[in-house]
Amino acid sequence: MTGSDCIDCMDFIDFIDAAPSSYHAAAEVASRLEAAGFVRQDETARWDASPGGHYIVRGGAVLAWRIPETAGGDSARGFRIVGSHTDSPGLKLKPAGDVTGPGGWRQAAVEVYGGAVLPSWLDRELRLAGRVVLSDGSEHLVRTGPVLRVPHLAIHLDRTVNNGLTLDRQQHMLPVFAVGDGAPTIGEVVADALGVDGVSAGDILAHDLITVDAHRGEVFGARRDFVAAGRMDNLSSVYTSLQAFLALGETDAIPVLAAFDHEEVGSATTSGAAGPVLEDVLTRTAMALVADAEETRAMFARSTCVSADAAHSVHPNYAGKHDPVHRPVVNGGPVLKVNANQRYASDAVTSAEWRAACRAAGVPDQVFVGNNEVPCGSTIGPVTATRLGIPTVDVGIPLLSMHSAREMAGVHDIAWFTAALQEWWGR
Repeated sequence: MTGSDCIDCMDFIDFIDAAPSSYHAAAEVASRLEAAGFVRQDETARWDASPGGHYIVRGGAVLAWRIPETAGGDSARGFRIVGSHTDSPGLKLKPAGDVTGPGGWRQAAVEVYGGAVLPSWLDRELRLAGRVVLSDGSEHLVRTGPVLRVPHLAIHLDRTVNNGLTLDRQQHMLPVFAVGDGAPTIGEVVADALGVDGVSAGDILAHDLITVDAHRGEVFGARRDFVAAGRMDNLSSVYTSLQAFLALGETDAIPVLAAFDHEEVGSATTSGAAGPVLEDVLTRTAMALVADAEETRAMFARSTCVSADAAHSVHPNYAGKHDPVHRPVVNGGPVLKVNANQRYASDAVTSAEWRAACRAAGVPDQVFVGNNEVPCGSTIGPVTATRLGIPTVDVGIPLLSMHSAREMAGVHDIAWFTAALQEWWGR
């Protein structure tokens, strides 16, 4: 591990810590964009296509783009898009968030968000993080301390637990946060964490709050070249694409960074990839560059997209779950993801362009193809390609423990993926 890799990894861990929810992630990206001179675009105002960096935040999504100095009045360009997502699986607090259990236990009423690995959420200290809306209409980000825990049943009370664990989502996944008389409500816990003078639980009219592991990421391993943290699916792609985007020089195409929300639940929201947010940004930018409807569609036809999402590393304890030939491994380089049934959007043309970018950047690359008996998941790639007709390739860094409360990645892959994305954007 090089010194620069270690520094980048520490900043990566800081980024993850600053982004316990999709709303915090969008805010952290926006903060870093602002520090780099980007200007926030008001979506209710006339679109600004002046040279330089611009961005919008829509809920838990953030999109940024840079208008080249030579782009004024010029629509004879395309867009170069890197898309990722800010959300991760977890336990989402229900609107009525309190349950009183036997013995006076106070528990949080939660709903499973996305494809969470449920056992990984047991016996670890959890925070709540996200946004609340108050009675005055104001919206606030909030993160509690470590206040929740989903306790496992002792083996003395279930001698079969090591023969196969079955968890009832409604009954077994309710975290505890207090016990006994005088215990606070979960709303009071959140209001206290908000820290706004005069605000009580009754002032919180609505919320979007999700559980997160309370512990920071860690660099570990015999050579300290692994990183363990929550939400690396898909903050690993949000972080690396942001780093590459901010390092870009002048480009011929218009570079676009798109970090969507709600990928883990299908993307069909106003801030998700299946919604209108990316098309809004591209269309309004094209129109502000004096493109009519025909020229706008031509700009789309000149565009390309990288769908940047986490990939599977071969698991040493479950090798039979993987294809016998295509076996990406942590710290082996970014992964190109291919699927015959179009669960990934990669095709021969976009795959070749990605692999050429990796080689030009001096970065090793790998390929993931699923075992025929183990169907793979999907990404924003097919959604974006279908919705906008833009050629797309699916890539990402390899992980172990994907969708666990705490995942594992490689330090070198973070640096390599950043370099490959920067090269792809600049081509």
